[in-house]
Amino acid sequence: MDRVLKAVIPAAGMGTRFLPATKSMPKEMLPIVDKPVLQYVVEEAVACGIEDILIITGRGKQAIENHFDFNVELEEFLRQTNRTELVRQVQGIGDRVHIHYLRQKRQLGLGDAIRLGRHHV
Repeated sequence: MDRVLKAVIPAAGMGTRFLPATKSMPKEMLPIVDKPVLQYVVEEAVACGIEDILIITGRGKQAIENHFDFNVELEEFLRQTNRTELVRQVQGIGDRVHIHYLRQKRQLGLGDAIRLGRHHV
């Protein structure tokens, strides 16, 4: 049996059930203890051997891309202030998995979000 190396994570919904908390923050970025919920999902996928992830996003979800992007200035600041453990946490998952993004232009539900990712897997 072939090993599964790719995953599609739908993250395009409006988050209406979590309003007003999700008015300015995507529901996927709401924290559970010390990390956004989406980071737990990505970490679990990587722990299962996933090497390539497509996250289906929607309008107002730039925070998701920013979270998984490199932040050289922040890393340098943390090094200069001797916060090496935080550097490791900030670098986190980015070195272990390729993350791509595809925007769902119209909110047509979960099935449509999965359909958009069909070419990825």
